[in-house]
Amino acid sequence: MVRRVLGDAMRSLNVSETCIADMLLAVSEACSNAVRHGGPANRYEVTAAIGSDRCDVRVADNGAGVPSMPRQFPPPDTENGRGLLIMRSVVDEISFGITPGRGTTVHLRKLLDRDEEAQARPRELAAV
Repeated sequence: MVRRVLGDAMRSLNVSETCIADMLLAVSEACSNAVRHGGPANRYEVTAAIGSDRCDVRVADNGAGVPSMPRQFPPPDTENGRGLLIMRSVVDEISFGITPGRGTTVHLRKLLDRDEEAQARPRELAAV
């Protein structure tokens, strides 16, 4: 649902599909990490703000915290460990807030590229 709502909100503001895809990939990785590492209840909260020139998304969980940012991708035969690097590669800024006993917040920021031709195309937005 997060992907649908955020993607539709960005499309309504004529953000380019490439920019939307990058942000949705990063948000999916952050949500996946929140489910995997976010504590026993697997609960997390997503907040987003879209301004005239950027999109900010925060994904907060109740987990113990994230390790430091890896310096390189793991070997191809490794099943996990790429999410943080994927997020870093598709957004303009990524930061982490870790509060012991209260969880981790991943903050993603992406500068927006506009698709001026999108205004002329009809679009159908999701109902939530």
